[in-house]
Amino acid sequence: MGRTYLGEFEELVLLTVGVLNEDAYAVAVTKEIESQAGRFVNVSAVHKSLYRLEEKGMLKSRLGDPESKRGGKRKRIFTLSAYGRKALEESMELRINLARQIPELNFKYQIG
Repeated sequence: MGRTYLGEFEELVLLTVGVLNEDAYAVAVTKEIESQAGRFVNVSAVHKSLYRLEEKGMLKSRLGDPESKRGGKRKRIFTLSAYGRKALEESMELRINLARQIPELNFKYQIG
């Protein structure tokens, strides 16, 4: 596979799946994005992104155990694939390399 291009929202969803690890399902991803990024996102937009990223090979999914509080329904749990991790690494490298080239920019954090 060639170079991977991620949209901002796709990158945010991938990062959030990585943060949540084995607890990454659509509602949890939605809540975590709202909490961490401070922005409202629609759960259906998250659903679409999760499935699109899975189709691209960046995520894997499995059905969780049935839950009585959900009427026996199972959650679809998402995890990063090796390709998804690589896509995030490439995206971060690009951002850092570009940021290093901005003259006299003072960051609150160290960029290596």
